[in-house]
Amino acid sequence: MAKLPSRYYAFAVPLLLSFVMSFVVSGISTLRGVGLAPDFLNIWMHAWMASWMVAFPVVLFVLPAVRNIVGLFVEEPTRPAKG
Repeated sequence: MAKLPSRYYAFAVPLLLSFVMSFVVSGISTLRGVGLAPDFLNIWMHAWMASWMVAFPVVLFVLPAVRNIVGLFVEEPTRPAKG
């Protein structure tokens, strides 16, 4: 399978991270808000799409700052040499 060029990494990580996190958090919030209502799945999917539209831009712009802050008190991991 062909991979995207490395220049897309900074875009792809926040995209996938926000996708998964907003899915989980909106599901938990929806479940707590409406319970297992007959239309739970429909309500959850609408809540998820709305939250993802907010989550992706937030993660896209906040992640670099978070990496810098974490770098102040955590050493960067070393990557094993390819060989």
